[in-house]
Amino acid sequence: MKKLFPDATSALDGLLHDGMMIAAGGFGLCGIPERLIDAVVESGVSGLTVASNNAGIDNEGLGKLLRTKQIAKMISSYVGENKEFERQFLAGELEVEFCPQGTLAERMRAGGAGIPGFYTRTGFGTEVAEGKETKRFDGPNGELDYVLEHGIFADLAIVKAWKADETGNLVFRKTARNFNLPAATCGKVCVVEVEEIVPTGSLDPDHIHLPGVYVQRMIVGAPYDKKIEFVTTRTRETA
Repeated sequence: MKKLFPDATSALDGLLHDGMMIAAGGFGLCGIPERLIDAVVESGVSGLTVASNNAGIDNEGLGKLLRTKQIAKMISSYVGENKEFERQFLAGELEVEFCPQGTLAERMRAGGAGIPGFYTRTGFGTEVAEGKETKRFDGPNGELDYVLEHGIFADLAIVKAWKADETGNLVFRKTARNFNLPAATCGKVCVVEVEEIVPTGSLDPDHIHLPGVYVQRMIVGAPYDKKIEFVTTRTRETA
């Protein structure tokens, strides 16, 4: 099965539709599927529900989809420094489901494993638990209350990987692994952009983070411009 496509637009052909749910990997501007996000913007699809740790920053990453009002709902754990995200949320233009980071990652992982729900202590007694089922379990620390969280089953997963072989086995780079890996597993279809594709068999099996069975389509997104969220400098000391 040929998984490599010439560009992001062709890789997403036939997969996008209004009102769909997309699971997007990355954190801030780290490990985000830039080329695929641009293609989603250009497609004009609307009413999207996007599950991602955050929505990038203004005019970068998922922030581009916020600017064009293509996202109707965000399932995320961090608003960050995205002023447009904040503005739309406070103005009631964007539905936001806040979810603790670890819980969000586990919801994606659960969806990828076919698990519809799980109980967690995180968020019990807070606004996160409002409207959700709670249950008391007897564990090693006695009886404690837990919150039922639902697995995420997305129509599409878009992720960024560092390396891939021709069959779609993936290697993520450092912190980019945190959300890209679980996001990749919870979509009905997973489309990946990578920096480099190497021949099949050249990756050490022990170094593969996600097997190619999860990946349906790939593109090479390189070269990339390194974008920095916050540039911090110090005053040069005089000699």
